Amino acid sequence: MGHTLAEKILGTRSGGAPVEAGDVVVARVDFAMVHDARAANALKAVATLGFDALPNAARTAFVLDHFSPPPSREAANVHADMREFCERTGAVIYDVGDGICHQVLPEHGHFTAGDLVVGTDTHSTTYGAFNAYGTGHEGTDVAAILATGRTWFKVPESIRVELTGRLSPGVWAKDVTLAMLGRLGAEGANFKVIEYTGNAVSEMAIDDRMTLSNHAAELGAEAAILECDDKTVAWLAAHGAAAPRPVTADADARYADRFTIDASALSPKVAHNHDIGDVVDVSELAGQPVHVGLIGTCTNGRLDDIRQAAAILKGRRIAKGVRLVVTPASRAIYLAAMREGLFEILTEAGASVDAAGCGTCVGITHKLMSADRERVISSANRNFKGRLGNPESEILIASSATVAASALTGRVTDPREFAFDIRNAA
Repeated sequence: MGHTLAEKILGTRSGGAPVEAGDVVVARVDFAMVHDARAANALKAVATLGFDALPNAARTAFVLDHFSPPPSREAANVHADMREFCERTGAVIYDVGDGICHQVLPEHGHFTAGDLVVGTDTHSTTYGAFNAYGTGHEGTDVAAILATGRTWFKVPESIRVELTGRLSPGVWAKDVTLAMLGRLGAEGANFKVIEYTGNAVSEMAIDDRMTLSNHAAELGAEAAILECDDKTVAWLAAHGAAAPRPVTADADARYADRFTIDASALSPKVAHNHDIGDVVDVSELAGQPVHVGLIGTCTNGRLDDIRQAAAILKGRRIAKGVRLVVTPASRAIYLAAMREGLFEILTEAGASVDAAGCGTCVGITHKLMSADRERVISSANRNFKGRLGNPESEILIASSATVAASALTGRVTDPREFAFDIRNAA
């Protein structure tokens, strides 16, 4: 019997012998990450465990992205503790404004194809876009990884999803995951690894692939791993990563489930009713008024997302009374968007651009507050009640293109009404 991508990576990292779903292994971690919302627990655990040395500190990044900038004295003190710890131990640090953990780790070449990466955030599944096993653990687990370089896993089962065909103009990886959520429901892939394959995946740019892997967290996935191809290798090389060790699944691997989605048949999707698993075609909500738009976050704050918005809004103004906020996922993306003139287009259209970080997405920094009975349309990842700070407002989740189109018209709008596809613009 063959093996899945997850079984192969965890097997290689736990001694090299084949492993199967259900096995318990102690695996070597190639890189670890702690963000500021979990850093206090991690630092407390390090102090409590009393390690004499932290030999894996140099392979661990501390990222100041959630409380960015710190909205309270307590948050500022956590940041100060993180800076001191990294200075003392040699751990990597990314400060306020550098970007979101899931963007800065691959951007700075901290891992490569075939690696095992652990972060203190469920959206650590993002790293699977590069043929790595990326998964979320608590800060206390990373404390042990700092000292030992290892942690334990129960090997998950996998789901194989083949995306055939080609995404139509106006349809993006965001819509693929929303379709998956509509099919499986929120947490429908709990404690499973998703393998995405097929022509539609091969044709995706890296930005879209990162969205595909990232958003698997809402399905409850432990990881979401794509196969390595020339695009993967080129992107990793361009960002200074180590030589890739590509991993492929065996043809006779055993899966908990496998199915096919015809990507060419997908239309833009929207999640509503404060449930990321309650997904409908945009046409079902078309015309409903919107008051606030958010483009950004670790899920959809990449350069292609900003290009989508700029392509729709160029030479136009967002609807009267609508606020549109754009938060790039990293400083590097911010600078690239500036160089391309994208922020000039968005600002002239009436949008506001925020610094790179997570604070707006999770409502920590209170930079985007909607009023009672207002409707927000967001390219973020979650829409439970109060996610942005006000439980009396409604949150819709959609692609960056759908958000931009809706902000432009002031109502939920299919982005295909604006026939422009950045994939064909080069």
